[in-house]
Amino acid sequence: MGTADMSEHQQDTPRPDLTQTAAVVADVVRGVSDEDLGRPTPCPGTSVAAMLDHVAGLTMAFTAAAQHQPVPGGDQPPSPDASRLDPAFRESIPAALTRLAEAWRAPEAWTGATKVGGVDLPRQVAGLVALDEVVVHGWDLAVATAQPYDPPAAGVEGALGFVGQAVAENPGGTPGLFGPRVAVPDEAPALHRLLGLTGRDPQWRPSSRSEAE
Repeated sequence: MGTADMSEHQQDTPRPDLTQTAAVVADVVRGVSDEDLGRPTPCPGTSVAAMLDHVAGLTMAFTAAAQHQPVPGGDQPPSPDASRLDPAFRESIPAALTRLAEAWRAPEAWTGATKVGGVDLPRQVAGLVALDEVVVHGWDLAVATAQPYDPPAAGVEGALGFVGQAVAENPGGTPGLFGPRVAVPDEAPALHRLLGLTGRDPQWRPSSRSEAE
C-alpha cells in the first residue's frame, strides 16, 4: 500500500473532522428499507445488507484504532456478510458512526501507529482511510437504495487528497481498499473524481448491473 512513504506526505495534512460526514451517512443507513437489503451495490457480489455489515465492522475497527485499543480483525478483516447484519442496524450503525467521528476528534487519535485489516498504518493515515471508507461506502449505499447523497465538501476533499496520493503510488489499485481507477473527467465534481479513483463508476445504478450474489 505504500503507507511508509505515504505517512511522510500526510504529516502536514489537516486532520479532518468526520462529524458531518458520519451524520450524512447515518441518515442514508436509516433510509434503507427491508426491501433494499438484497439489492446490489457498486461493489460486485456485495448486497446492501453485506455493505451495511461492512460499514458496521469498519466503524468498530477504526474507532478502536483512534482510541489506541486492540482493533477487532486487526490481523484479518472479516468479509462483508449479510447474515451478520444487526436487525437493529438503523439504530446501531448510526450510533457507531457517531462514536467513530467522536473518537477521531481527539488529538491523540492521530498519533502513533495501528493495524487495521492486516495492514500496519500510522494513525495519521488510518484517520484518512476511515474518512474515505465512510464517504465512499455512504455513496455505495445511497446509490444502491436510490437515496440522495450530499456529503460535506470538506469530507470529500479530504478523502480525495488521500486517495489521489495512494493511486499515484499504486495506479493498479490497492487490494482491500479500492480497485483499479475508472476514468472520470478532470472537471467532474469532487465526489465523482473520488469515486473514479476508488474504482467506481459515478454513473452506476442498480439497473445497470446484475443482482448481487
